[in-house]
Order: sequence, then C-alpha cells, then structure tokens
Amino acid sequence: MQPLKDVRVLAVTVFLAGPFLSMTLARFGADVIKVEVPKGGDPVRALGPFAGPEGVNPTKQTEQDIPTKFLKRTQGVKSVTLNLKDPEGRRLFLELAKQSDVVIENLAPGSMTRLGLGYEDVAAVNPGIVYCSISGYGQDGPHADNPAHDHQIQAMAGLMDINGHPDGPPTRVGVYVSDLVTPLYSAFSILAALRHKEQTSEGQYLDASMMDTLASLMFMEPLEEFLADGHPPRAGNNARTGPTGLYHVKDADVIITVGHDHRFVALCDALKAPELGTDPRFIDAIKRAENLEALRAELQDRFARFECDDILARLKERDVPVAPVRTLDKVLADPHFRDRGTLQPMRHSLVDEPVEDGVTVGFPIKFSSGPLPQMRGAPTLGMDNEDVFGRLLDLGAEEIQALKDKGVV
Repeated sequence: MQPLKDVRVLAVTVFLAGPFLSMTLARFGADVIKVEVPKGGDPVRALGPFAGPEGVNPTKQTEQDIPTKFLKRTQGVKSVTLNLKDPEGRRLFLELAKQSDVVIENLAPGSMTRLGLGYEDVAAVNPGIVYCSISGYGQDGPHADNPAHDHQIQAMAGLMDINGHPDGPPTRVGVYVSDLVTPLYSAFSILAALRHKEQTSEGQYLDASMMDTLASLMFMEPLEEFLADGHPPRAGNNARTGPTGLYHVKDADVIITVGHDHRFVALCDALKAPELGTDPRFIDAIKRAENLEALRAELQDRFARFECDDILARLKERDVPVAPVRTLDKVLADPHFRDRGTLQPMRHSLVDEPVEDGVTVGFPIKFSSGPLPQMRGAPTLGMDNEDVFGRLLDLGAEEIQALKDKGVV
C-alpha cells in the first residue's frame, strides 16, 4: 500500500523533527527528496556510532558508513546536495519545487526566506505548493527568534515542571517528545492541506510550533485546575488519585492503575488484604484521596510480600491493570514488537544484509490491506544526485559534475 506514491516532497530538514516527518511521508510512498549541503550534509551525519560494510563502529571506517541515528531517521528518502546560498543552487531548488507537491523545512525561522526560498518564493513558481515549517516556537510570537531544541521546549512548555518526583528537580522526559510529536501533527496537517488543494486548487503554508504542540498535549489534562487546588506539579510515578502508582515487589517494580471502587476491592483481594477494602479511610475515591499516603504505605507493605510473576498473575486474574517496569534490553527481546513489525532490523542503502544488532522502527498502525512496503535504508550524502537531477531537471552526468566542481552540488 502506497497511498502517497503520487506525492513529491522536497525536504530541507536536519536533526530529528524534520527528518522524522520526511520518513513518515516516505513510509506511505511519497517521493521524498532530502536537500543537504554539499559538504557534511545533515549535522547528524557527523554523530557516531556508525554502520556500514564493516558493521557498527564508534568512529567512521569508510565513506559508506552512516550514523545509526541517521539510519533510524531517514529511511526511504533520497539525498541530493545543493548549496542553497549559491544563486545556481537556489535556481535548481526552485526548479525542483515546481515539480513538487510539498516543501518541508525545520531550519531556524526566517532562514529559508533569507535564502529566497520561503513560502512566498516557492508559491510564486508553484502556487499549489503545500509548504510546512517546523520550528521551536513558531514563525511569529515573542519567542520566535529564540533558538531551541527539545530540551528547551520541554522546559518552556512546562512539561519539565510536572515531570519528576515531588521532592526532586524538574525532569526532562527521556525521549525527544516535542521533536517526535510535532512531525506527526505536521504529517496529518499536510495530508489535510493536500485534500484541501484537491478541492480548491489552493496551496497553503503550515506553521508548526514544537511548543504549541507540546502544550496541546499537556493541557488535555486539567492542569490548571490542579494548580488552582494547590496540588504539587510533580507526582513522580504516582497519580494524584490513588492508589495508582509504582510499587516494589520482591524482585521488581510494578505499576498499577486503580481508580474505581470495584478495582480497589479487587486489588485488596489480590494482595490478600480484604480488610483494606472495607477500611473507613479507604472506602471510596474521596476517602482514598484524603488518606493517600497512608494507603500507599499499607499497599507497599503488602506488595513487598510477593514475587513479580505471582502478583502479575493475581492482578491480571482480577482485571486490575498492571505491568512490570522493564529494562530496555527486555523490551528489545519481547517478540511482540517483531511479530507486529513495530521494531525491525536496521537497513543501510548500500549493504544488502541488515545491520547486525541494529534496530529501527516500523509503522505502529496496522492496515487490513496489508503491511506497508519495506523502505530503502538511509542514503549516503548526495547518493541520488544523478537520479533526481537527471530525472527531474534533465541534467546529464557532465553537467552535474560541472555543478559539483563549482560547489553548487
């Protein structure tokens, strides 16, 4: 299934947010052309470890070696090199944009406009273009000019303030959440814009802000109400209502979700502590919230008497949501992800066999029409110059070499 096989995307993308958007569109068959600077390319290309014909190494061993981060983030796209600061490079970019449906970029706000390649410049040669810019704070507003990566966005959006333990410092979420969620918002916004174009023939500009995206997720919860009620912003591994949270058993940690009264009674039964289910201090949700610390102490004492496998079985039997806290090595070893195609062997565009011990991601949604096609591995820098410039711009090998000699490609 390749529903976007007739969509061409021109991508000036670096680091994570832009490349993840590119890869997401490529996964559905879009012809994604990643434009990189001739010397060095995407800055991620300089970050080890590397993988290539000699396997995985902390340092680059051959010109064919590609960083494992890049292999994860740039599957399915083509790589061409263009010096966009050169007038000839700018002209070639606009020629490619004429034949594209979508342009995406995640440079600092205003960078593409200063190059003469902003939305207005591209729309002048292709009025139907859908042009998406991803940035930390958006293209306007009081923070627009501040440089930012995911760390700063998590801090500015307030996510760090509500993450961590009550007696500890604000804590960053362990993955680059704003860098990953913003491209997903952007992907379905691009599809909506393309649908709008089908209906009206109009292109448009999409301004995607990482901080706006993060705030849109956070305030799906009534955080302002918690703040007004004087709740601490950080609850650690526990919910503000109980006894949902993390508990230690003899050989592991487990996390449970218990809100309704019938689940609390079932939990007490599983822990062989039915008396807690009838204790006046814990008889309903309001009482449990009033006596939360006492309840957690009572439950922790009971949990500590069980082995992990035993308590998991007892809770699952009683329909109480529970899971062990797993280390990453156990997650990677879980056959669930490989059976469903969520985690897949890492692939390199110049190596036939998958990279040994390398793992990359498949698409988490499963379609009844069948699995999405296997994507080509991430490209080496400029790997597709001859194909793209020849196929779309009708340039011959000698012309491309001349442009390379002048530093244009």
